[in-house]
Amino acid sequence: MSLPPRVTPRAFERLSEIGAAEQGKALRVAVEGGGCSGFQYQIELDDPAEGDLVLEGEGEKVVVDEVSLPFLGGAVIDFSEELVGSRFTIDNPNAASSCGCGVSFSM
Repeated sequence: MSLPPRVTPRAFERLSEIGAAEQGKALRVAVEGGGCSGFQYQIELDDPAEGDLVLEGEGEKVVVDEVSLPFLGGAVIDFSEELVGSRFTIDNPNAASSCGCGVSFSM
């Protein structure tokens, strides 16, 4: 079994800023087929579900479903703010390559 994904304090801080927990929501990080490299990340505010891995910090939650978990082992979920915009990012050691926008990857 590989390491579980981890979430940076900056990502939890951003979830707190947008009030995810106050809305009863968690940040869901999932992997699905598609994108220009074969797999793509789906990141959204959602309700935690039975069977999800729940990562908690600063009163906030990030959840990963059982199907996506093998693809995200050891990944780091972060939040990035740049001049061109801000977004949640995933540094995934399992990805053999990724597209330029960082949304899709291959294994």
